Amino acid sequence: MSKLSIAVAISIILFIFSCQKKEEAPLLAQHVVEEIIPVDSSLITIPFSLELNPVSEAYAFEKERQVSEFYSKKIGLSDFSGGLLVAKNGKIIFEDYKGYANFANKTAVSETTALHLASVSKVMTATLVLKLVQENKIDLNEKVQTYLPDFPYQNTTVKTLLNHRSGLPHYSRFSESVKGWNSRKTLTNADVLDYLKRYKFALLAKNDTKFNYCNTNYAMLALIIEKVTEKSYAEAMQEQIFTPLGMNDTFVIDFEKQKKDVSQSYKSNYVNHGWDQFDAIYGDKNVYSTPRDLVKFDLATYSTEFLRKDLWEEALKGYSYEKRGVKNYGLGIRLREWETGQTLHYHNGWWHGNTSSYTTLKKDTIVIIALSNKYTQKTYQAMKLSALFGDYPFELNDKE
Repeated sequence: MSKLSIAVAISIILFIFSCQKKEEAPLLAQHVVEEIIPVDSSLITIPFSLELNPVSEAYAFEKERQVSEFYSKKIGLSDFSGGLLVAKNGKIIFEDYKGYANFANKTAVSETTALHLASVSKVMTATLVLKLVQENKIDLNEKVQTYLPDFPYQNTTVKTLLNHRSGLPHYSRFSESVKGWNSRKTLTNADVLDYLKRYKFALLAKNDTKFNYCNTNYAMLALIIEKVTEKSYAEAMQEQIFTPLGMNDTFVIDFEKQKKDVSQSYKSNYVNHGWDQFDAIYGDKNVYSTPRDLVKFDLATYSTEFLRKDLWEEALKGYSYEKRGVKNYGLGIRLREWETGQTLHYHNGWWHGNTSSYTTLKKDTIVIIALSNKYTQKTYQAMKLSALFGDYPFELNDKE
């Protein structure tokens, strides 16, 4: 075959192939349509296994109407500063925010505004202790002196700190027994332990004989956490609870560095409450969080992947039955146990102008959260919403 014939044949073959339809690659900036999966912005989740059923839209709509009616009359009035959130199985039923985190510069309270939890912080401190029990770093029945050798009361255990049966005196009243008390000194957790060691104040009751709610217990638990983890309380909380649960707006205040930047606390007349010498003590308080982050925490209480079932059961049962009544206390959580069989778990808080209420209905998988940074007792009205979700003996229309 001549060279000319070969060239012609190759040209014909190339022409035939060039005429065949080919799938073209998109240009670099060409938009490619992808399937968009809708995201339910009202559903809060955590990266731990849960066995909770979806909430129907009809149920959510009806309960939202009922909660909204109560909220508008009892809590969310013109002078309220804070937020209320009600959720079932992570699904937000109702959510609203009012007021200001800082009234001076008009920084509005929103779903991402971290407010001081006051004593609701104890729920998280107790949970961290239980996680350290799970890791075999703490024994609930071990003497406190095992972890804090300078602690002067030999019979006190980790458990009696958790359930407020230690009989320890309140650190806010040390000044009554110490001559020349310096009221200008900002106290730390280490200072509280040092005062206990130096003065060995009389116990209010023998260990494990009587319930006596006391912030000193949780200040000591924070020191135990630091001792066994070799980290600060704030770091341990962040690594063990906040980060794993995706509580991105939650933190423990670094008092000296952050006190001017966090949400401020106000008296009922809108005057900034200011700070005092006990504000740097943590474990009993000093966690700042949002209602949405607290829903994440509450979801974790249904997960045995996050914490063993037997440890949740230890936390949620009552320990103080020396007096008759419906009120009791577990490990970092309050209980109401009615003779009719209902049990409600909750914790309230009050520190300066901050008030808080965390109610968790375990049988009904409901959580009710109310936070405020301007002093009010309206926050505590939120617990009554339990009556909308189960057979709990609260009156929604009473005058309290």
